[in-house]
Amino acid sequence: MTGVILSGGECRRMGFNKALIKINGERLIDRTVRIFKNLFPEVILITNESIAFLDLDVKIASDIILGKGPLGGIFTGLFYATHTHAFVSAYDMPFTNPDLISHMVACTANYDIVVPLTPEGFQPLHAIYARACKSEVRRLINKDLLKINSLYKDLHTRILEPDEVSNYNTEGKVFFNINTRQDITEMGILI
Repeated sequence: MTGVILSGGECRRMGFNKALIKINGERLIDRTVRIFKNLFPEVILITNESIAFLDLDVKIASDIILGKGPLGGIFTGLFYATHTHAFVSAYDMPFTNPDLISHMVACTANYDIVVPLTPEGFQPLHAIYARACKSEVRRLINKDLLKINSLYKDLHTRILEPDEVSNYNTEGKVFFNINTRQDITEMGILI
């Protein structure tokens, strides 16, 4: 399995590259990379600001098709992945749970997609996608249908139901992502 970290977005709400925020003395991107390197033999960072991440010991790729948001990032990750499946996640999730990711990997057999469902909805940027999904992702991009959830109905999808996910999300923070300075304060994150 390949680990794909999406580091897209323009960080307009934050005013600076939030991947470089230090949480408990460790940059957010370094924490994500460390977790991924412990789980996956191959890690790819998808970013259009590669110069900021040259110090990381991972493959770095830029979006193949620009301006297509996270779906474009997923396409790029699947394009460059050398394994049959890729776990895809945003980089700005400080409470990533490696045990949940391992559980998801164990659920992958015979599925194109493994995606958590929470009371708030699907978590498409904390999901596993088979490289075989690449053509369907490209078809959606070509039609400018960029909603990731559109993939789930047409492909063999394993949905992790909320009660299954809650075993790994006891504090309700696993899927939290940092978008604003207020998010940092509200979650009690030390920077």
